[in-house]
Amino acid sequence: MDSTQLLEQARKRCQQSGARLTTAREQIFLLMAENEGAIGAYDLLEKLKVIDPGAKPATVYRALDFLAAQGFVHKIESINSFLLCHHFSDCNHPVQLLICDNCGSVEEIQSNNLDLAIRAMADASGFKISQQIVEAHGHCQSCQ
Repeated sequence: MDSTQLLEQARKRCQQSGARLTTAREQIFLLMAENEGAIGAYDLLEKLKVIDPGAKPATVYRALDFLAAQGFVHKIESINSFLLCHHFSDCNHPVQLLICDNCGSVEEIQSNNLDLAIRAMADASGFKISQQIVEAHGHCQSCQ
């Protein structure tokens, strides 16, 4: 799916939920959609400054917070980056990421078995999971 189609899907989702997809949020969304893989906030800021020379870090961080809250992006805590979720239309799933420590590629995977195991352990401890992101570091096939 190209970036225009993804943006249209995001607009529809925001309209359905009553969320406001502002111009700045759309710009950040499109920059992420056109980017391959994960990207840091300051790298996004540099790209945004080409479009809007007056852009500030706060603009990027607020947009990323909004996009993450909508399920459009995933924050990768261990490398302080963000990844566009290409299947956000059904993004109520647990997030599992494979992160290559050599080339930096990030692949989103989904294992229902892993999710069930984590939820079972949480339930046994009386813990309620509100969000689940599992980050696994290693080397991708190309870097092995």
